Amino acid sequence: MKIVYQGSPGAYSHLAAKKMYPNYEPISQNTFEECFNLCLKNESYRTIIPVENSIAGRVADIQYLINKYKLQIYAEHFQPIIHNLMILPSSSMKNISSVRSHTQAISQCQKIITENKLEPIIAADTAGSAKYISDNKINNEAAIASELAAEIYNLKIVKKNIEDNKGNVTRFLIMGSKASHPEFKKKNYITSCIFKVKNKPAALYKCLGGFATNNVNLSKLESFSDQNSFEQYLFICDIYGHIEDPKIQKSLEELGFHTVSLDILGVYEASEYRKI
Repeated sequence: MKIVYQGSPGAYSHLAAKKMYPNYEPISQNTFEECFNLCLKNESYRTIIPVENSIAGRVADIQYLINKYKLQIYAEHFQPIIHNLMILPSSSMKNISSVRSHTQAISQCQKIITENKLEPIIAADTAGSAKYISDNKINNEAAIASELAAEIYNLKIVKKNIEDNKGNVTRFLIMGSKASHPEFKKKNYITSCIFKVKNKPAALYKCLGGFATNNVNLSKLESFSDQNSFEQYLFICDIYGHIEDPKIQKSLEELGFHTVSLDILGVYEASEYRKI
C-alpha cells in the first residue's frame, strides 16, 4: 500500500501519514488535486488530506475536491501541529535576519518573529521552506517547520514549540477509491455525506429535521456553492453514528426527500481525540 500526501517530504501531512500508516510507502505530490487523482486511478493508494485546523479553520478548496472525486473516507486523524525554528547547522541565531514558511505557520508564530525582529518570507509550504534553506545553504535565514523536516533536510532546531497558541491541531481524512466501511459494533462512528438542497424555501430546515426527530447529533455541517453558482448550495455533513444504525438510516431517508443529490462519503471509527 502507498499513502499519498500534499507537500514536500517533512510536511505535516507527511508526519500524519507516518503516524497513521508507518508501514505504507509515502508519496509526495505538489497539489491536493494530484493526490485525489492518483488515488482515483489506483485502488492500492490512499491519500491523507487536511480538512480543517483548530486555529485557521477549514483548508481552502478541499470541499470542492471531495465533491469532484467522491473518494471514500476510511478514517480520520487529529495531528498536533508543533512548529519549530530551524537553521543550517553551521549558522547561529545572531546571523538570522529572516524566516521562511507557509503563511499559516508565519501567522501562528508571530511572537518569536517579533522578538527576534525577523523579516517573514511567505513560501508554499513549511517543509519546502526547510528544503530551500538546506539546498541553497542560506546562512541568514530560518525556517518554521516540523521536526521531521529538520531531520530530513539536516537542519538544526534552535527552538521547539514556537507557536503562539498551544493546542494547534489539524484534522486529516484518509481516503481512497475503494468503497469500504467497518462492521457495525458498539463503537463510536462517523458517517460523512455530501448533499445538495432543493432550491425551495426552508429546504435546509427540512433536511435537518430528520436528524432532530431521530435524536442524531451532527459534528459538522459545512456549505459551499455549486459550480460558481449562488443559487444552490452543497453541504458536507459529519454525523455521529454508523450508517447501519436504524436511527441514522431513518435520518438519511428523510434527508433524501429534501435534496437534489445525496452521496455517502464514508463510514469510519471516530478518532479517540474526539470527546464523545
